[in-house]
Amino acid sequence: MGKVIDAHIHCSDKRSDDTLRPYAKLNGLRYDLDELLVKMQEHGVEHGLLLSPPVGSGEPLPNLEVLRLCARSKGKLLPVFTVEPTVKAVREALALASKSKGLLKGFKIWLGYRKVFATDRVYSPLYDHAEKNELPVLFHTGDTATSTGSLVHAHPLTIDALANARPDLRIVVCHMGNPWIVDTAELLYKHPNVFGDISGLVVGGAAYKKEYSAMMSRRLSEAVYYAGGADKILFGTDYPVETYENGIALVSGLDVSRQDREKILWRNAARLFSL
Repeated sequence: MGKVIDAHIHCSDKRSDDTLRPYAKLNGLRYDLDELLVKMQEHGVEHGLLLSPPVGSGEPLPNLEVLRLCARSKGKLLPVFTVEPTVKAVREALALASKSKGLLKGFKIWLGYRKVFATDRVYSPLYDHAEKNELPVLFHTGDTATSTGSLVHAHPLTIDALANARPDLRIVVCHMGNPWIVDTAELLYKHPNVFGDISGLVVGGAAYKKEYSAMMSRRLSEAVYYAGGADKILFGTDYPVETYENGIALVSGLDVSRQDREKILWRNAARLFSL
């Protein structure tokens, strides 16, 4: 398949309270830093963006720990800071971002897991910083891993108002808003500053895994057609939610050109995140 950049990875290393561990078990993964780096090497993944997984009672792994894990990866992993919707959390993230200038690759906001919309004023200073420093902001959208998540807040079309208000903000709609993939394709078509990642779309253990993967490949191919090309779609696994085998197979199944597969697998991410 060639070169790969993974724009969506989680890891806490060996924390027993990491709530993504059931996904790791489902996928037959040990889910630690050493395994992740080996998997990246096996599949030609040159770089990965590391995002906080939920730990404990559902809070994000501290951003300082994300930085430590990236340092241990010796440049393979690059940090994205997850920011909770409070004035204190935004202030702390910006202070740490200033200390991590040149290393930090973006911010992540948990829409749906927090009952907040992307346009909430609490994030205004974060967006100002992101625009000034050309740092993308990633938004969880679509299905939530827990039944207590709010789909109203996680719907990708809620991003439209933010993209209208801030055309210079680089926005990534995570998981292509699944199951609202065509809605996300409309955002990519409409807004030059909106991108989408295809992470975490094929989870192991499904009863109709083969049929589901084929359906997802069709839907993503149609999203490429609707958006007018693959220039703003990013590969990601959501490790440990999705394995590299499943994620790369999904891209291989797309009914698009070899050049568009390359864009999805690494070229778009290299351009967006300056890699």
